[in-house]
Amino acid sequence: MGEPLFDEPGRALIEQPPPNVAALRAAVAQIAPSRLPELHSHLAEATTNAESTGSLAPIRAFTHHWSTVVAITRFPERESRLRELEAIVDSGSPDSRAAIKEIQALLAQAETDAGL
Repeated sequence: MGEPLFDEPGRALIEQPPPNVAALRAAVAQIAPSRLPELHSHLAEATTNAESTGSLAPIRAFTHHWSTVVAITRFPERESRLRELEAIVDSGSPDSRAAIKEIQALLAQAETDAGL
Protein backbone atom coordinates (compact mmCIF):
# COMPACT_ATOMS: atom_id res chain seq x y z
CA MET A 1 0.00 0.00 0.00
CA GLY A 2 3.03 2.26 -0.27
CA GLU A 3 2.36 3.48 -3.80
CA PRO A 4 1.86 7.24 -4.22
CA LEU A 5 -1.58 8.77 -4.31
CA PHE A 6 -2.64 9.79 -7.80
CA ASP A 7 -4.13 13.22 -8.33
CA GLU A 8 -5.31 12.89 -11.92
CA PRO A 9 -9.10 12.90 -12.37
CA GLY A 10 -10.43 9.41 -12.99
CA ARG A 11 -7.40 7.67 -11.53
CA ALA A 12 -7.53 5.64 -8.37
CA LEU A 13 -5.78 6.98 -5.29
CA ILE A 14 -4.63 3.44 -4.46
CA GLU A 15 -4.96 -0.05 -5.86
CA GLN A 16 -7.96 -2.07 -4.66
CA PRO A 17 -6.76 -4.13 -1.69
CA PRO A 18 -7.64 -7.77 -1.17
CA PRO A 19 -10.75 -8.31 0.95
CA ASN A 20 -9.09 -9.00 4.27
CA VAL A 21 -9.14 -7.03 7.49
CA ALA A 22 -5.49 -5.95 7.51
CA ALA A 23 -5.46 -4.78 3.89
CA LEU A 24 -8.76 -2.95 4.23
CA ARG A 25 -7.63 -1.24 7.44
CA ALA A 26 -4.43 -0.09 5.71
CA ALA A 27 -6.38 1.19 2.71
CA VAL A 28 -8.83 3.14 4.85
CA ALA A 29 -5.93 4.58 6.86
CA GLN A 30 -4.43 5.84 3.62
CA ILE A 31 -7.47 7.21 1.76
CA ALA A 32 -10.05 7.91 4.49
CA PRO A 33 -8.32 8.07 7.88
CA SER A 34 -11.31 9.85 9.43
CA ARG A 35 -13.29 6.64 8.89
CA LEU A 36 -10.92 4.42 10.90
CA PRO A 37 -13.00 4.68 14.10
CA GLU A 38 -16.05 3.55 12.12
CA LEU A 39 -14.09 0.63 10.65
CA HIS A 40 -12.79 -0.41 14.07
CA SER A 41 -16.25 -0.21 15.62
CA HIS A 42 -17.74 -2.25 12.78
CA LEU A 43 -14.94 -4.82 13.09
CA ALA A 44 -15.49 -5.17 16.85
CA GLU A 45 -19.21 -5.67 16.28
CA ALA A 46 -18.60 -8.20 13.49
CA THR A 47 -16.11 -10.12 15.62
CA THR A 48 -18.48 -10.23 18.59
CA ASN A 49 -21.33 -11.39 16.37
CA ALA A 50 -19.14 -14.04 14.74
CA GLU A 51 -18.10 -15.37 18.14
CA SER A 52 -21.63 -15.40 19.53
CA THR A 53 -23.15 -17.07 16.47
CA GLY A 54 -20.26 -19.38 15.61
CA SER A 55 -20.47 -18.09 12.04
CA LEU A 56 -18.06 -16.23 9.82
CA ALA A 57 -20.95 -14.43 8.10
CA PRO A 58 -20.49 -11.21 10.14
CA ILE A 59 -16.80 -11.06 9.17
CA ARG A 60 -17.70 -11.70 5.53
CA ALA A 61 -20.28 -8.89 5.71
CA PHE A 62 -17.61 -6.62 7.22
CA THR A 63 -15.09 -7.35 4.44
CA HIS A 64 -17.78 -6.99 1.78
CA HIS A 65 -18.88 -3.62 3.16
CA TRP A 66 -15.37 -2.19 3.58
CA SER A 67 -14.16 -3.55 0.23
CA THR A 68 -17.05 -1.65 -1.35
CA VAL A 69 -16.28 1.49 0.67
CA VAL A 70 -12.65 1.39 -0.47
CA ALA A 71 -13.65 0.69 -4.09
CA ILE A 72 -15.72 3.88 -4.01
CA THR A 73 -13.42 6.05 -1.91
CA ARG A 74 -10.29 5.31 -3.92
CA PHE A 75 -11.89 7.34 -6.76
CA PRO A 76 -12.63 10.83 -5.37
CA GLU A 77 -15.05 11.62 -8.21
CA ARG A 78 -16.99 8.42 -7.50
CA GLU A 79 -17.19 9.18 -3.80
CA SER A 80 -18.28 12.75 -4.47
CA ARG A 81 -21.01 11.58 -6.84
CA LEU A 82 -22.28 9.08 -4.27
CA ARG A 83 -22.56 11.87 -1.67
CA GLU A 84 -24.46 14.04 -4.18
CA LEU A 85 -26.86 11.20 -4.95
CA GLU A 86 -27.39 10.45 -1.26
CA ALA A 87 -28.24 14.12 -0.67
CA ILE A 88 -30.82 13.99 -3.47
CA VAL A 89 -32.44 10.92 -1.91
CA ASP A 90 -32.31 12.42 1.60
CA SER A 91 -33.99 15.61 0.37
CA GLY A 92 -37.04 13.75 -0.91
CA SER A 93 -36.50 15.31 -4.33
CA PRO A 94 -38.61 14.13 -7.26
CA ASP A 95 -35.27 12.96 -8.70
CA SER A 96 -34.85 10.44 -5.87
CA ARG A 97 -35.78 7.40 -7.97
CA ALA A 98 -33.20 8.23 -10.60
CA ALA A 99 -30.64 8.89 -7.86
CA ILE A 100 -31.39 5.52 -6.24
CA LYS A 101 -30.88 3.76 -9.57
CA GLU A 102 -27.56 5.54 -10.04
CA ILE A 103 -26.50 4.64 -6.48
CA GLN A 104 -27.32 1.00 -7.18
CA ALA A 105 -25.23 1.10 -10.36
CA LEU A 106 -22.36 2.80 -8.55
CA LEU A 107 -22.43 0.18 -5.77
CA ALA A 108 -22.61 -2.66 -8.31
CA GLN A 109 -19.56 -1.25 -10.11
CA ALA A 110 -17.70 -0.90 -6.80
CA GLU A 111 -18.48 -4.53 -5.93
CA THR A 112 -17.22 -5.63 -9.33
CA ASP A 113 -14.05 -3.55 -8.90
CA ALA A 114 -13.55 -5.14 -5.48
CA GLY A 115 -13.98 -8.64 -6.92
CA LEU A 116 -17.07 -9.35 -4.88
